[in-house]
Amino acid sequence: MSTHAPNEARVIPLRPQASPPASGGTARTPQRPAGAPQPTAPKEPLWRDVVGDVLRRERLAQERTLQDVAQSARISMPYLSELERGRKEASSEVLAAAARALGLGLGDLLSLAQGELARHTPSRVIGRGRSAPTARYDGLCLVA
Repeated sequence: MSTHAPNEARVIPLRPQASPPASGGTARTPQRPAGAPQPTAPKEPLWRDVVGDVLRRERLAQERTLQDVAQSARISMPYLSELERGRKEASSEVLAAAARALGLGLGDLLSLAQGELARHTPSRVIGRGRSAPTARYDGLCLVA
């Protein structure tokens, strides 16, 4: 048996409603209902997004057009655009060509991308109190 009137709709809110302000005038934050999913940690960026961001940032820093870099790298302009937007996963040959067109080596490009990825990724603890190894590119080689 239903407890509501026959011509009334029963409304179930999708989000918890905020409680009315307390006597102090400040609103209380809504309590999470039992069984509600806990908020998740921010997602780690995808490698192709990070590499694309680095390519675009380097190209714009040099004040070069997509067409100019694509011609120099001998890849199509739409494909380079897709790479910069993180829509395509490029082969190492294509990444090396794009890096060379920007005056970088493949290692330089990947090192810049790794640095970006490290900034966006929280460090994790591995095993018995040891933290994850970190490395950086000093211009000549990868230093642990």
